[in-house]
Amino acid sequence: MIDALRDFDRRRLRELTDAFGSLRVAVLGDFFLDKYIEVDPSLAEISLETGRIAHQAVAVRHSPGAAGTVVNNLAALGTGTLLALGFSGDDGEGYELRKDLSMLGVDIVHLHTDSGRRTPTYMKPRDIDRPGLDGEHSRYDMKNRTSTPPAIEEILIDSLDEVLGRIDVLVVMDQVEAEGCGAVTHRIVNALAGRLPRFPDLIAWADSRRRIMSFRGLMLKMNQFEMAGVHDPLPGALIPDETIAAGLPSLEAKIGAGVFVTVADRGVWVGGTHPVLIPALRIDGPVDPTGAGDSFTAGTVLALAAGASPAEAALAGNLVASVTVRQLGTTGSARPEGLFAALDLWKEQNP
Repeated sequence: MIDALRDFDRRRLRELTDAFGSLRVAVLGDFFLDKYIEVDPSLAEISLETGRIAHQAVAVRHSPGAAGTVVNNLAALGTGTLLALGFSGDDGEGYELRKDLSMLGVDIVHLHTDSGRRTPTYMKPRDIDRPGLDGEHSRYDMKNRTSTPPAIEEILIDSLDEVLGRIDVLVVMDQVEAEGCGAVTHRIVNALAGRLPRFPDLIAWADSRRRIMSFRGLMLKMNQFEMAGVHDPLPGALIPDETIAAGLPSLEAKIGAGVFVTVADRGVWVGGTHPVLIPALRIDGPVDPTGAGDSFTAGTVLALAAGASPAEAALAGNLVASVTVRQLGTTGSARPEGLFAALDLWKEQNP
C-alpha cells in the first residue's frame, strides 16, 4: 500500500464526497456538443442517385462535450454550484448545448452566444447493434477555424473578473487545437496569470490539447508525452516512470503549481518533494476511454477543494475514471455512490 493512502478508506472517501455539495466550481473553456447519431444497419438503403449506402438514423442523442464533459461529471458528483464560461454559436447545436447544460443545473449566464461563431460539435454516428468502440463510424467534427474575435475575449475576461471572487474551483479546458480559435486564447491565458495570484485559496486547474506548458500558476493535468514534449507518440510508446518522477519537481517549480501526469492504465503521477505513482484500477472486460481524462479532472479537483491531499485527490480522480470508462458508447459520468465499490477493488489490487 502507498504510504500516502494507507488510511484512505470508505470513511475518508465519504468525508470528501459529502463536501462536494457545498463547492462552487466554474469551468472556462471550449464547450462542444457531443451528438450521437444512432444508425440501424438493417435499414440501410442504396441511394438511387449515387449508388452509395444511405445509412438510416433512428435516434439522435446529445450531451455537452469537451469542457461540457467535465461539467457533466462535476454535476453527477453532486457539485453545489456550477458555472460555464465560454461561448457558443447562435445555431441549433448551440441551442441544444445550452439546453443540456441548463438541465444539469449549470449557470450559463457566462456562456456567451455569438452569431459569428459556430458551436463546436462532435458528430458521432454509431451502429445500434454493436456496443462500444466497435460500433462507431468515422466522426465528423465542426469547429471554428478562424481566430476568436477580440470582443469575445473581452467578454470572457469580464466574466472571469465577475466570478473569480465567488468560486472555490476554476477548471480551464482548452480543447480546440488550432491556436487562438477557441475560448482559451493567448490573451485569456495571460489574463489568468495576472489575476490568479489575488486568489491564493482558489483551486485552479488547467488541461489543454496542445498548449499545456503555456499555463503558469494553475495546477496542470498532462499526459506522459506532453510532459516529455513528445507530440505524436508511436502506438504502444511510453515514457519511463523514473523519467517522470525525476522531472516532476523541476517542472512544478517552473509552473508554480502542482502537476498531475497521467500514464494511461498505469495510473497518474503526483508531484511534490517525493513524486508518487497512484495506480489505476485494473479493469477486466471492454472499456470506452472517451472522456476518461475529463472525469479524472472532475473527481480530482472536487477532492482537492474538499480538503484532500494531492495523492488522495488523484485516487479519487482515478476512481471516477474507472466508473466512466465502463460505460460503452457514451461519454460516461460517475455518481458518488458508485465510487465505494471501485475503492474496495482498488484496495484489493494494491494491498
